[in-house]
Amino acid sequence: MTDITARQGFLLHLDSSADAAEDSVTRQLTAGFVTHWRARHGESGYRYRDLAADPVPPLSPAYATLGRRVERQGVIPMDRVDRLVRDQAEERQWSLTRPLIDELRGAHTVLLGVPMYNFTVPATLKSWIDRVSFPGAFTDPDSGRSVLEGTRVVAVVARGGGYGPGTPREPYDFQVPYLRAYFGNLGVAEENLHFVKAELTRAGDIPALARFQDLAKQSLAAAHADLTALAAPAAAVRAGGL
Repeated sequence: MTDITARQGFLLHLDSSADAAEDSVTRQLTAGFVTHWRARHGESGYRYRDLAADPVPPLSPAYATLGRRVERQGVIPMDRVDRLVRDQAEERQWSLTRPLIDELRGAHTVLLGVPMYNFTVPATLKSWIDRVSFPGAFTDPDSGRSVLEGTRVVAVVARGGGYGPGTPREPYDFQVPYLRAYFGNLGVAEENLHFVKAELTRAGDIPALARFQDLAKQSLAAAHADLTALAAPAAAVRAGGL
């Protein structure tokens, strides 16, 4: 079997902000990462999904029914799921799901633009997460290992206020802990999971946060710098250079 930690792949870029690019901090930051990545890797090997403009449909009863039927088989190759589909509704759900799973499985790096909405991730991103989380989708049937062991996830998170360690709102952060738990549970190695945070992004337009504008600028500048460093040659990433 091919070593799943050494496979080639592409950059999968997902934006989830409801704002247009000119108003979205996460869209601007992920775009900066892509610019640096393309300068090193060229135009090929890049896939993009705008989860706000083209939302992933929410799960249906047919998805849940098919998922339970598959789960009862243990871990099976995704190519065998078709044989367990029983009607048009399930066929429709699987046709919506399989391409997203294949995309995530094939990516070398996953770039996420994640603004904080009501202390957590946007519903657009949650719909994508729910759909790709099909039973056994990321477990190798032969070894039992995660096929995402060698995948790098770069989550660009923006928060209107301050949620860092020691701040009054630190306990309200259900954004970063959720994403860390989710991708860790899928088998992404901790050293391959990167969070780039832009804090206090609303300091420029919310009067109560105006006194934090300097901190906001520092946080944004640091985020840009971190993303430039993370847009490193693929060889360096696979060798643990980050």
